[in-house]
Amino acid sequence: MSTPASSTPGAERPRVLVVEDDRAVRESLRRSLEFNGYAVRLAADGAEALAVIGETDPAVVVMDVMMPRLDGLETTRALRAAGNDVPLLVLTARDAVGDRVEGLDAGADDYLTKPFALQELLARIRALLRRTTPTPGEDDEVLAFSDLTMNVATREVDRAGRSIDLTRTEFALLEMFLRRPRRVLDRSFILEEVWGFDFPTSANSLEVYVGYVRRKTEAAGEHRLIHTVRGVGYVLKAG
Repeated sequence: MSTPASSTPGAERPRVLVVEDDRAVRESLRRSLEFNGYAVRLAADGAEALAVIGETDPAVVVMDVMMPRLDGLETTRALRAAGNDVPLLVLTARDAVGDRVEGLDAGADDYLTKPFALQELLARIRALLRRTTPTPGEDDEVLAFSDLTMNVATREVDRAGRSIDLTRTEFALLEMFLRRPRRVLDRSFILEEVWGFDFPTSANSLEVYVGYVRRKTEAAGEHRLIHTVRGVGYVLKAG
């Protein structure tokens, strides 16, 4: 059973902008999200989304990749280039790793491959909302391991003085490892900690994100810190 976005009477419902060119899918998402406690605004393509996003100020954007006029990746790049840091979940029918990485490269915080379960979409939206809500006591908290440091409050990450830009999901994944150094973490635990769920379809997502964080933290030829434990999961360790 899914958890409503807001269970407090009178509380403002989180705003979600759904960008999808297929009218049937668009309306289905609207009904499902509204039923689960969200206030929903719709856009039929990226161009329309850019036109309305300023006035709607959504808490999360859920956007299809394949759309006419301006597709989801181009729209994501335009938003990030303009300095808009709204949490962004892209929907894609393309399941190849290269296609997923392209979405993350464009600046998306998370992605979901079609077809998907509604429960998984809701869980990913909740995870994005959690990552934008400040945690009490995190002011000036700095996590460090080897030559890698993370300022939790400012969301600054660097390795040996080299600044590393991470999306919200990548940041959450790396933070999870930094809080548990030298501990072997199984895949189910990681999925629950970072995304708040462990769906059978999410295993490939974890592999993609670990690979992406590795690529960014090893971009200057640094030694690997996140190691694969075959058949189990991953561990943060030096060497």
